[in-house]
Amino acid sequence: MIYLGLGGNVGDDAAILARFTAVVTAFRSWGVVRASSVYRTAPIGPHQAAFLNAALEVQLALELTPAQWLQAIHHLERAQGRDRTNEAHWGPRPLDIDVLLWDGPDGRWPVGADWLCVPHPRLAQRRFALEPLLELVGPSRLLAGAPLSAWRDALLEQDVTPTPLTIS
Repeated sequence: MIYLGLGGNVGDDAAILARFTAVVTAFRSWGVVRASSVYRTAPIGPHQAAFLNAALEVQLALELTPAQWLQAIHHLERAQGRDRTNEAHWGPRPLDIDVLLWDGPDGRWPVGADWLCVPHPRLAQRRFALEPLLELVGPSRLLAGAPLSAWRDALLEQDVTPTPLTIS
């Protein structure tokens, strides 16, 4: 099981949801996918439009290495219009896919990969990632000895608002 965070703020809600749906469709060819609710979140960084964020749980039907996961994620981002070489740090983007957790005993990849840190190194500071992730893993899921819900509760000042939008 792997947990992914989705985000985007380029285009209207329908365009962003269409990109999220394309990701879900792609990952369904690899296994069972479950999506969280969609949240509207204030951006971190430069002045820009609010983001839509969600999380996915992917139960894999095949073995993939961290390098294969990252390659697939970058391919999906590019296919949905993301150009990492020309975007501002923390700037607007059509689609961002982050690996948040792997469902191992400590949430980390089973084999070390220095270039891909799982759990996501800034997960504890990002309510926009924690809120949808908690829907999928539950409030008592422990990481680094603390429940994820405690991490989220320490970030209540961050603007994360549920929406009626869904990923199909």
